[in-house]
Amino acid sequence: MRSCWNLRLSETFFYLFLSCSSAVAQFSPDKIILPSPVARSNYLFPIKPGNTAVITGTMGELRNTHFHAGLDIDTPGIGVPVVSAEDGYVSRASATTGGYGNVLYITHPDGNTTVYAHLEQFKGAAGEYIRKERYARKVSEIDLEFKPNEFPVSKGELIGLSGNTGGSGGPHLHFEVRNESNEAINPLIYEFAEVKDNLAPVVFKIALKTLDEQSRINDQFGRFEFSVVRNGNSYALPHPILAYGHIGVEVLAHDKMENSSYRYGINYIDMLVDSQHVFTQTIDKVNFGDTRQILSLMDYKVLELRGNRFNKLYIDDGNHLNYFPGVPKKKGILVREKESTVRIQLKDYNGNSSNVHFTLRPTPVVAETTLLPVSGKPFEAEIIENTLRLSVKSCMEGSPEIVVWSRKKPVALQPTYAGGNQSVYLINLLSQLPDSIQTCQGTVPFDFHDQIPSNAEYKYYSDLVDIEFPRQALYDTTFLSIVYDTLNQQEYFSIGQRTTPLYKNISVTLKPKFEYFQSRDLGLYRKEGRGFAYVPSEWKNSWIQFSTREFGTYTLMRDTVPPTITKIGLSTAAARFKIKDNLSGIAYFEANINGDWLLMVYDYKSGILKSEKLEGTKPLTGDFELKVVDYAGNERIFKQKI
Repeated sequence: MRSCWNLRLSETFFYLFLSCSSAVAQFSPDKIILPSPVARSNYLFPIKPGNTAVITGTMGELRNTHFHAGLDIDTPGIGVPVVSAEDGYVSRASATTGGYGNVLYITHPDGNTTVYAHLEQFKGAAGEYIRKERYARKVSEIDLEFKPNEFPVSKGELIGLSGNTGGSGGPHLHFEVRNESNEAINPLIYEFAEVKDNLAPVVFKIALKTLDEQSRINDQFGRFEFSVVRNGNSYALPHPILAYGHIGVEVLAHDKMENSSYRYGINYIDMLVDSQHVFTQTIDKVNFGDTRQILSLMDYKVLELRGNRFNKLYIDDGNHLNYFPGVPKKKGILVREKESTVRIQLKDYNGNSSNVHFTLRPTPVVAETTLLPVSGKPFEAEIIENTLRLSVKSCMEGSPEIVVWSRKKPVALQPTYAGGNQSVYLINLLSQLPDSIQTCQGTVPFDFHDQIPSNAEYKYYSDLVDIEFPRQALYDTTFLSIVYDTLNQQEYFSIGQRTTPLYKNISVTLKPKFEYFQSRDLGLYRKEGRGFAYVPSEWKNSWIQFSTREFGTYTLMRDTVPPTITKIGLSTAAARFKIKDNLSGIAYFEANINGDWLLMVYDYKSGILKSEKLEGTKPLTGDFELKVVDYAGNERIFKQKI
């Protein structure tokens, strides 16, 4: 038995490699060097200049699928005036259902471009032109580029009204500053007096993870989370953690600002082990081509299953970002013979900093340890890095030995360690992919089909499914599982694990065993929660092909029900409806008045569809018609005389 701090075993696995540097540095609050404020810091704040602002998001934050590229500025509802930050010209305008929604780009004499997204309306001469072009082309969505002399604007000029269009989660203005290389830089370098920030980042947990089969944390293999104890802006783990081998570190933290309940990302992180500076993260610009790489900075399984964003203080082999000056890609904090003191500093752009420290105490690997008693399931399996950890509940009689079957060949295996009423076995998946494992509690089946490398093109073929992986489609080697099942005369193809992220799209060909009458109402769907999401696909004879950036469970379903149209208001002033589809989703819509095309703007979040007239003073009179079509080709038509 060993005395160690109680820990909570996470469900989480992920692949990771922590970097270590031989450069020696002294840990100090000034170690992180922040960018200097721009000398020409004369940009005007775009929302209510001179008034204290509430910021709901900062540049460089880790979002679920991308880096946040600017400031999110809270607005009290929709329709707050948005002004240009500097003299310049409108260089681009776009109106889309998703993404940035209604967005305006203004290029300035210094070479930068400011971006104003999620607008409710465009204003000024550019706004008039955008609306006329949508009518001329008869399109709801549009993307336009302009020459420098077409639509000049002055500093402080009204350019739009704030809104909630596109992929916005509430009324606000998304404001970016992009340099001449089209990289998003931090708008806070312009020292806006409207943004108040004197609060340091807040730390909640530290996660530690074993990086190979020989490593241990408190005598165990896996990933473990520890709550920190706070004293002002200093945080600590109150007891040493027993450790051995290569150990990875993650931190759960966020930044804060005055007068706000919002949580912000942390751009600057430093970590030292004793006197060695082993990790630095500096996010002061965002390259839009790298945004999907964000998944290499977080523990993706924890994010997917629990919604927590743990910053990884190491660099994966599949991490190609340039946010780690001087940090090579090497395996973990090495704990062998001497106690190690780990110190982490987290700092926001305004220089407010917090510090975390804890101790890793070396301990030899043992075969007997303290494990929490298990109940319920006779065995549990989890992949961590390239290792399968199998925990088996002890039997009253019989040997703890298990038999691993791989390619119809058996291999006997003793427990790696045991304790309480369970035994734990570690199996290197790079050496063997089990078909099944015999235990005293019964046989554990596995559905591994292949080992897929991350840095090479790879093609997988089978009787059920073919998959083409482009180079660097994965962040790390993955062990591909495929399960085929039927339920209620419906086929299900489960490909990989949804907790394994994909960096690039893979090409998939499904080979159904059932015979289908191929018609437009037959579509491919991915299981999402309790529902299904439509997946664009095409038939090639009796096989169905599609491209995806998500592992998951896929099935074929028929959608024969047309969308619904609910009238909210229809008058000479405006048309307003709510539209909805039960399965495949809204593909397109079209409205006309007396046969003339009428611009309708769609908010997919609420399902609201509303008109925008070409001429604001001209009434809507005559025969109105609205057609809504789903992806299965089902259509619904609403008609009324106004």
